[in-house]
Amino acid sequence: MARQVKQVDRVIIRFAGDSGDGMQLTGDRFTQESATFGNDLVTLPNFPAEIRAPQGTLPGVSSFQVHFADHDVLTAGDAPDVLVAMNPAALKANLSDLPKGAAIIVDTADFTARNLAKAGYSSNPLETLGDANDQLGDFQVFPVDLTGMTVETVKEFGLSRKDASRTKNMFALGLLSWLYGRPTETTIAFLGKRFAKVEDIRDANIAAFKAGWNFGETTEAFAVQYEVKPAPMAPGVYRIVSGNLALAYGLVAGGVQSGLDIVLGSYPITPASDILHELSKHKAFGVTTVQAEDEIAGIGVAIGASFSGKLGITSTSGPGVALKSEAIGLAVMTELPLVVVDVQRGGPSTGLPTKTEQADLLQAMFGRNGEAPVPIVAPQSPGDCFDAAVEAVRIAVTYRTPVMLLSDGYLANGSEPWRIPEVDDLPTIDPNFARPDDFVVPDERNTGVPPAGGLAPDANPSLRASDDLTAGRGRIQFLPYSRNPQTLARPWAIPGTPGLEHRIGGLEKQDGTGNISYDADNHALMVRTRQAKIDGIAKSIAPLQVDDPTGRARLLVVGWGSTYGPIGAGVRRIRRRGGHIAQVHLRHLNPFPANLRSILSRYDKVLCPEMNLGQLSLLLRARFLVDVQPITTVRGLPFQAADLEQHFLAHLDELEGPHL
Repeated sequence: MARQVKQVDRVIIRFAGDSGDGMQLTGDRFTQESATFGNDLVTLPNFPAEIRAPQGTLPGVSSFQVHFADHDVLTAGDAPDVLVAMNPAALKANLSDLPKGAAIIVDTADFTARNLAKAGYSSNPLETLGDANDQLGDFQVFPVDLTGMTVETVKEFGLSRKDASRTKNMFALGLLSWLYGRPTETTIAFLGKRFAKVEDIRDANIAAFKAGWNFGETTEAFAVQYEVKPAPMAPGVYRIVSGNLALAYGLVAGGVQSGLDIVLGSYPITPASDILHELSKHKAFGVTTVQAEDEIAGIGVAIGASFSGKLGITSTSGPGVALKSEAIGLAVMTELPLVVVDVQRGGPSTGLPTKTEQADLLQAMFGRNGEAPVPIVAPQSPGDCFDAAVEAVRIAVTYRTPVMLLSDGYLANGSEPWRIPEVDDLPTIDPNFARPDDFVVPDERNTGVPPAGGLAPDANPSLRASDDLTAGRGRIQFLPYSRNPQTLARPWAIPGTPGLEHRIGGLEKQDGTGNISYDADNHALMVRTRQAKIDGIAKSIAPLQVDDPTGRARLLVVGWGSTYGPIGAGVRRIRRRGGHIAQVHLRHLNPFPANLRSILSRYDKVLCPEMNLGQLSLLLRARFLVDVQPITTVRGLPFQAADLEQHFLAHLDELEGPHL
């Protein structure tokens, strides 16, 4: 039968079913196929928090959305063009997201009275297709007995019906791979490797996948195939990465570029656990992972590692940051390098473990007792998690400070093509460990010259050293809280280095010596010095670049973190309408880039979309006295570009009149 092949520039597909139906695996494989073909893409996994949510219910629905195109895309898409629904609950839970005319491929096998009741249907919507009261009349519906055909296909392998039906996700994947001309070799190789230990399961999955492809090729139900051509991309080697994977790679790269071994002290928590899993695979790069008994122990391990001259890292989500807050304050006081990864999720308390949010910004900024400033870095896309992690390591090591790295669930679980960087393009990070020779001063017993600071030779045990350490050149006077004049970072002395022994802890330090001090003026000096050190990081941050192609925009949209994609997509839509709108996106949230004030002051109106109730807006208003208008969502889902487009239009109309 001759097939019509229709070329389209982009497609959004959502696979949906029970949390045990393998929708995440199915979506991931379709993503890999599309990446192999050369499309640009962004994904959005969405799944319940329960390990095995109630079967057949709306809360138990798991889905995976992939947006692939022949051009650069920024988001996983607002609304699916195609929904693959494996049961009534999957259909019901996702139906409201579909635009009119969308295609629905639905597995008819589970549309039993019991499952329909679980999903809240009073009647079977598949039985009224084409009738006057058709519940699905706005859509193209393709009822397919995916389960029945799959069981028939794999019966030769002797599996139970339950095990056989589990391969229906591969049948669905084969069908969609045919429908959109996806390459199949990568999936067949993947299945052969994944199920290599159980031959019958391996062969059944491969057979189901091929059967789905062949069904598409032979059935008359699908008269049209679709073609999405590869997207133009810059030359280089690409791979698909999730945000968590890219972030883990960035931490490894930071360790390599600084010459430091990495010690991750972590406690498993959704959605950050994959960072622990991935880093545990990279012992060859000097990575040690410790799965601690709780969040506090995890950061304690990391701080101890930093004290010993390693790069201490801890990974968590919002609830874990709350538990780690006292220890982060200890790292601020001891001025040790530390990277705290917070993969944000919906809160408060346990909240929405598998849903996304950006509501930890103020916790990262102020969530410690006392004046305890901490730099904050936030990636904007899954691939950008790599660069943000390298940047967090650079700041932590260079400035001797804990750094908050704020990812979120959307970035962590989403994926996109990522061009693997050249090692020569990565920054070199110098730990600049303290050396005894750096602290040699003339011996006053021979010269009559007092040591630096006018301290008596035995005033501090950390200053005493045997004469033979410096071979007659003087004595070592180590001041653990002396400062690098450019960075205000204190020396990083590896314990056991002769002459550099020193005492450390959470009590306030005397300037220079590091002795415990309760002096009021000294405390004021140290508080202001620690703040000045963080403020000074702005000098090492590149100036912000504003995306304002015409230079005629009066409206500026400022964002941070994972809002980059939806904001960018909304801005593109406005510009296609002929509107003038500017965009700037922040990676550094503390300190802010030095030119941010001047940028904000150039525009008549500033908008700030955030997945919280306006936390960055609050900070920008307070810091720069600019009337930043928040646009907020707290639904556990990312912004939709269409919604932001309408917000932007409304504000443009206020500025310039309804001319678009």
